Amino acid sequence: MTKRQVQELLHRFRDLRIAVVGDFFLDKYLILDPALSEISIETGLEARQVVEIRCSPGAAGTVTNNLSALGVGTIEAVGMVGEDGEGYDLLKGLESRGVGCSLLMRLPDRFTPTYTKPMVMTPSGETEIERLDIKNRKPIPHHVEDAIIASLTEMITNRDVDAILVADQVQERNCGVITDRVREHLGRLSATETVLVMADSRTRISEFRNVIVKPNRHEAAAAIGMSDRADADPDQAQAIGCALARRNTKPVFITLGPDGILACTADTAVHVPALPVRGEIDIVGAGDSVFAGIASSLAAGASPEQAAEIGNLCASVTIHKLGTTGTASPDEILALVH
Repeated sequence: MTKRQVQELLHRFRDLRIAVVGDFFLDKYLILDPALSEISIETGLEARQVVEIRCSPGAAGTVTNNLSALGVGTIEAVGMVGEDGEGYDLLKGLESRGVGCSLLMRLPDRFTPTYTKPMVMTPSGETEIERLDIKNRKPIPHHVEDAIIASLTEMITNRDVDAILVADQVQERNCGVITDRVREHLGRLSATETVLVMADSRTRISEFRNVIVKPNRHEAAAAIGMSDRADADPDQAQAIGCALARRNTKPVFITLGPDGILACTADTAVHVPALPVRGEIDIVGAGDSVFAGIASSLAAGASPEQAAEIGNLCASVTIHKLGTTGTASPDEILALVH
């Protein structure tokens, strides 16, 4: 696309209404100063000293962060949080980015999923040590599933949104928002309605039907029952993408890391190369920025190839932001287009 075409496409993002359904986590960074460490009198163990706390929405929240940075006009969160301090911090972070939270249920008997990341201060920056994860490890109640399904059905059938992004983060089956029932219901709705539905899943991309999916090359190969070795060849990766698109009856976007993105339909696969790397990179959050960029572009009327191009531009911006889960703004994207 020309710079003018990219600019016109990004301009249309401000009119979009996008919902993100899935697992909203809190990313909680505890900054530790080793110079202040003490030895506990009671245990004899080191007592690390926290000098700063940084919180931000993670997992599905990272997707909403990216949609917000891209200038999407209306963003709604669909899911659940606990009635706890982590839930308070998560809601505050989402609302500060303009995300609507009325469909994010507050549940007294559930944790707010949290990645607690202790970061040790060093002369050269911060180094992460062992992470502490808070997750729900029991299936969610049926009434919660019912409420999520009802919200999705209403917004799709009433055309309240232009797109629904599915962020399936929790590995434990049926313990997160995207349960088997929710996934199947989304597939049925997407098969009969015109609202765009696109999914990214940490472990279950193979189980989605009738929705657009964004796997990496290994996930795509596994989704159709092939080994990781089978997708090493570019021609085979294209064949895998087309096979998955035929099964899903929707386009498939296979991320290839430094090699870019494959935009696949049932019959064709277009390789959209990544932009050249410009120095040191940090790939944390790149997948979520690609997800947000592709989905927003498709919802704004872009072709699959054009959407993949925007996805690559988003990734190029975010990977060059070191030590943070980066996002990409329209101005940053346009600066890369000549």
